[in-house]
Amino acid sequence: MPIITSSYKPSFLFRNGHFSTIYPNLTRKVTGVIQTRERIDLNDGDFIDIDWSHAQQKTSNLLILIHGLEGNAQRQYILGVAKHVNQHDWDTLAINLRNCSGQINRLYRSYYAGATEDLQSVIQHVLKNYHYKHIALNGFSLGGNIVLKFLGENPVLPKEIMAAVAISVPCDLKNSLDQLNSPKNFIYTQRFIKHLKSKLYERSQAFPEKLKKEAVKTCKSLQDIDDLYTSKAHGYRDALDYYTQCSSKQFLESIHIPTLLINAKNDSFLGSQCYPFDEAEKNDFLFLEIPNYGGHVGFVDKSRIFYNEKRTLEFISNNLLA
Repeated sequence: MPIITSSYKPSFLFRNGHFSTIYPNLTRKVTGVIQTRERIDLNDGDFIDIDWSHAQQKTSNLLILIHGLEGNAQRQYILGVAKHVNQHDWDTLAINLRNCSGQINRLYRSYYAGATEDLQSVIQHVLKNYHYKHIALNGFSLGGNIVLKFLGENPVLPKEIMAAVAISVPCDLKNSLDQLNSPKNFIYTQRFIKHLKSKLYERSQAFPEKLKKEAVKTCKSLQDIDDLYTSKAHGYRDALDYYTQCSSKQFLESIHIPTLLINAKNDSFLGSQCYPFDEAEKNDFLFLEIPNYGGHVGFVDKSRIFYNEKRTLEFISNNLLA
C-alpha cells in the first residue's frame, strides 16, 4: 500500500522530538475514564489483569489496547485513546501485560516484546465471554510490536478482528536498541534500566533459585537485562536471539487485515530499520504513516485529543464501515 502522507502539523514547540516525548509524560492528565478491572486466569497458571472502559451506550465495538515498555493500563496515552473512542461508540479493554498491573505475577516469566500468546489469550477470553461483533487492536511501542507480530503470525484470525493501529513501534528490536544506546537517549535508557532492575529485584526475591540479586546488580544496559532475564525466561538463547525472533518487521508481509502503523520521523527511539517502507509497499493491508514530528508516542495536537487518537478512531471506524 502506498505510504500515507501525514497531516500532523503541531505547533513549533512540539516539532522537537524530545520535547514531544517528554511533555505528555510530565504534564498530561486524562480525566473522566472509568476503568473496571477483570482478572483472566491463564492456562499456564498465571494471570493477566485487564481494565475495561465503556461507551456511553451499549455497543458491539471493542478496541483492545496494549501499553509499551514498563507501562500499564493507566498510562495517559492509554487513557487518552480510551476516552476518545469511548465517546464515539467503542468500548475499550486495556491489557496490563504480566507484572505491570501492580501485583507480581505467579510465574518466573513476565512480559516481553513477542508475547503474542498473551494477546491471544485475552482475545479468546473476550470471544468466549462477551458478544462484540467488531474488535480492533491498538498497541503502543512494545505493545505495538506485539500487535503487529500477532497479526502476521496468525494466517487465520477470528472474523471479529477487523483492523489494527500500531503507534511508535520498534519493529526491528535490535535497531531500536542501538538507537537507545546513543548519547541522545541516555536519560530515557537509564530510566528504563532503573525500572526494569527494580522489577528484577522483586523477581529475585520471589524466585531466588532462578535469579540472583548479585547478577541483577551487574546489569549496566538494556541488553544486559535481556541477556540475563528476558531472553532466558521466555525460551530464547540470548538477547540477540530474542530480538531476532520477536521483531515484528519480519511478520509485516503476512498481515491481512487493515493495519495502520504511525512512526514519527523524529522518534529518537527508532532507527532506519523501524520504518518498513518496502513491506508497506508490498502489502495492500499495511498502511504506513510517517509524520515529520511526534517523537515517541508524543503526538500532541491543538486540542486535548492527540493526533494518534484521532487517527486511530478514524481508521478503525472507516474499516468498520468497509
